[in-house]
Amino acid sequence: MHNAFPTQPSYREQRERFLAAAKVAGATLSSYAHPLNGPFGESLSTDVAVLGDPAAKRRLVALSGTHGVEGYYGSECQIDWLKHFTPQSLPKDVAVVMVHLINPWGTAWLRRVNEDNIDLNRNHLDFNRPLPDNRAYAALHEIYACTDFNGPERQKADALLDAQIAEHGWPAVMSIVEGGQHSHPDGLFFGGLAPSWSNRTLHSIIENHLAGAETVMCFDLHTGAGEYGHPMLLTITQAPYPALAQAQSIYGPWLYTLHTGAETLSETGVAATATGYTSQALLNALSNVQLMPFVIECGTYPGPDVHRYLRDDHWLHLHGDPLDATGRAIKLNLLEQFYPADPDWRAMVGLRTRQIWAKGLRALGGEA
Repeated sequence: MHNAFPTQPSYREQRERFLAAAKVAGATLSSYAHPLNGPFGESLSTDVAVLGDPAAKRRLVALSGTHGVEGYYGSECQIDWLKHFTPQSLPKDVAVVMVHLINPWGTAWLRRVNEDNIDLNRNHLDFNRPLPDNRAYAALHEIYACTDFNGPERQKADALLDAQIAEHGWPAVMSIVEGGQHSHPDGLFFGGLAPSWSNRTLHSIIENHLAGAETVMCFDLHTGAGEYGHPMLLTITQAPYPALAQAQSIYGPWLYTLHTGAETLSETGVAATATGYTSQALLNALSNVQLMPFVIECGTYPGPDVHRYLRDDHWLHLHGDPLDATGRAIKLNLLEQFYPADPDWRAMVGLRTRQIWAKGLRALGGEA
C-alpha cells in the first residue's frame, strides 16, 4: 500500500540537521534510542548537545518536542542557535544543554501525544501515590471515543460538545478536558498509568547532564496556546519555588507566572488545571539546584479550532490509518495548527525565542 504520510517536515531530516549543526558548533553529543520507529521505518531518538564545560556551575537548558508535533518549532530554534554559536558567546562557567525532541515518536508521527496516547505534561507524577481524579471527564469521554470521522456518531459527539459549551462555557469545559485524566487510555489528555519512555529518558538526561549544577534555567518549548504569532514566556508550577523571585527579576513583565490548581483558570490558553508538568518534574528532581523552569508558548489558532483538529487526529490513531489519504489530510491540518506555514509567524517566534535565551545567558553570566 502507498504510504501517503507527509514527507515534510521530516523527523529524520530535522534530526540530521540538528546533529550536523551541533557537530559544527563543537558540542558534546549523546543519544537516547527510542524503541519504536517512525512512519517510514526510520529509527527514533532523543539527542542531547552540550556546549561549553559539561561541569559548569550554571546551565541553560532548551527542551524541544514535549508535545511531539510542536517540536518542529523548538527544533528550528535549537538549530538556528547552534548555527550562530561561538565559544566566545558563552559566559564563563556557563554551559548550554540542548535536549532535542524528548518525544521523538510524537514528532515523527505528527502527534501531540506519545506512542501510548500520553500527554507528557500530564505524566510527570509520583505513580506510587493516588493519581489525580478528574471524575468530570467521564461524562465527556464519548465525545472523544466516537468511531466516525464524518458520520452520525461524529455528529452526535459534536452536538454533545456544543451542548456542554452552551451550558458551562468553553473555559469550564476545557478546564475538565485539558486538566488531564488517568481513567481512559483511549481519551484525550490521558496522563498515563506509569512513567512513559520520554519521562524516564528526561530523568536520565537530568542525571547525566544537570547533576552538579548550582543554577539551571530550563526552557520547555511549546506552540498552540495564546494569540497568533505571540510567544509567551511563562513559569508554570504547582506553587512558588525558591528561585521564582530571581526569575521574575530577570524577565520582569515579560514573565507570566502561573500556579496550577484544580480550580484555576488562565487567560493564557494554557491548561491551568493540569498536573504532571515537566516544570514540576524538574523542580522535584533538582531540589538542591537554584532552578528556574520556564515555558515558551507560541500562540497559533483559536482554541476551538485547535481542539477540533486534535479530535480528528485522536480519531485517526484510534480508528483510522495514518498512512492513507485521509490520514495525510488530518496530519497536515494538525501540523498547521501547531506549526503554521506562515513565514512571518516562524520568523517572529524564532526571533523572540533567541531574545529570551540571550537574556537568560547574560543573567547566568552575571550581567544585568
